Amino acid sequence: APPLALPTPVSRLMTSRAALATLAALTLAAAPGDAQSRPLGTLREQAATQQRWLKQRMETVLPKLLRTHGIDLWVVSMREYNEDPVFSSIVSPTTFAARRRTIYVFFDKCAASGKADPGDGSCVERLALGGTSQGGIYKAYTAKAVIDNPAGGRNAELWGDQQWLLLKEVLEERNPKVIGIDVSRTHAFSDGLSAGELEGMTAMLGKKWTSRFKKAEALPLQLIAARLPEEEVVFGKMNELVHSLIARMFSNEVITPGVTRTDDLVWWWRQQVNDLGLGTWFQPSVSIQRRGATGATLGENPVIQPGDVLHCDVGITAMRLNTDTQHNAYVLKDGETAPSPGLIKALANSNRFQDILFEETRPGRSGNEILRATRAKLKAEGVEGTMYSHPIGMHGHGAGPIFGLWDYQDGVPGRGDATVIPSMWFSSELQTTSTVPEWGNQKVSLAQEEDFILGADGKPRWAFKRQSEYHLVRPKVTQ
Repeated sequence: APPLALPTPVSRLMTSRAALATLAALTLAAAPGDAQSRPLGTLREQAATQQRWLKQRMETVLPKLLRTHGIDLWVVSMREYNEDPVFSSIVSPTTFAARRRTIYVFFDKCAASGKADPGDGSCVERLALGGTSQGGIYKAYTAKAVIDNPAGGRNAELWGDQQWLLLKEVLEERNPKVIGIDVSRTHAFSDGLSAGELEGMTAMLGKKWTSRFKKAEALPLQLIAARLPEEEVVFGKMNELVHSLIARMFSNEVITPGVTRTDDLVWWWRQQVNDLGLGTWFQPSVSIQRRGATGATLGENPVIQPGDVLHCDVGITAMRLNTDTQHNAYVLKDGETAPSPGLIKALANSNRFQDILFEETRPGRSGNEILRATRAKLKAEGVEGTMYSHPIGMHGHGAGPIFGLWDYQDGVPGRGDATVIPSMWFSSELQTTSTVPEWGNQKVSLAQEEDFILGADGKPRWAFKRQSEYHLVRPKVTQ
């Protein structure tokens, strides 16, 4: 699919005014204690920001996608607690589930009439058949007249299977040539129309309309993936918070060598995130590499000792956004001030793999193309490594192209064939394996993961920054 970029005037406006407004809102705590307990503002402030994002996305991102993928009318239908994966990207932050059956309809009336899109969002009609207007984002559409109910009687307010009659009325009024539906055997994010919904819709609409169905595979995928400049501000702040929490966790504030176990750090992380009013989309993990030891000899919940290399995989969730980070630490022995040269080189190798990923990630390329190019470059430099980076944003393992899986290093059919678009976020998840002379030439795997932003200009940059030095756990000073 062609690359997606936000319209230039809107991008500038959001980058300048809205982004600055977000920064001001996020630093508005009345006292230091409030800022510490609510680093992203109150829930009410967060919801107001999210609602503004939703309006911007509906007015700037969605119209371009409908045109790009040749969809006149897009139908997103679901039932309560069986929501389409795109649901959280098209509803207000105060909406947690669909209502009974909710059908969202997006109609490009300008394309249908052959008119140019002025870029102000006015071309796309947004209807909610069931549910609410989502704070004015949709027109809550109801039948203009009482409709015969095949199940018996006559209803002024249709729900359940009878809602298909209301959808049929919408189609008859607008006469779209191409109707997009969310069906895909490749991308879970594009496969939100359940078998039951498709069956019911097909039966009630009839051949006239079902013959115009088109699998809108790339449309929901790219709508979920595309991010706004204003969201980048919040995402950067979230990543900064993650870095600061990891620095505390991997320090003698939390770790007492010879006493603290890896699970102690896992639950320290969970508690800290909870106390800050944030969430996490996966259970964090902490692992150890030790000279002369293997995973089997270390066990499932080992005690942290001086000389250990520590690794964490952690993330936070806020405002429907997610982070994903992996860092490494070294537990200093008595008399040490730094890790050995071999361990430092191992971290540098992983940093180099990140550099290569930045060199190869650009709009229009598929995940499989980027995977092959990055691994070829790393191999040419004589370094052993594995690439398994992925999109991130509304979901931890987000919508869009994946750059390999840990056990698929020659390409991932389907999911790896999707293409990179501007204004998209990724997690640079990868590892390099290096021989450490000081450990008797034992191999050490340095896995790293940092979130990065592919801007509207198509250039990658870190959401906050990357780890280029080990976190150092120093011996505790006894009084």
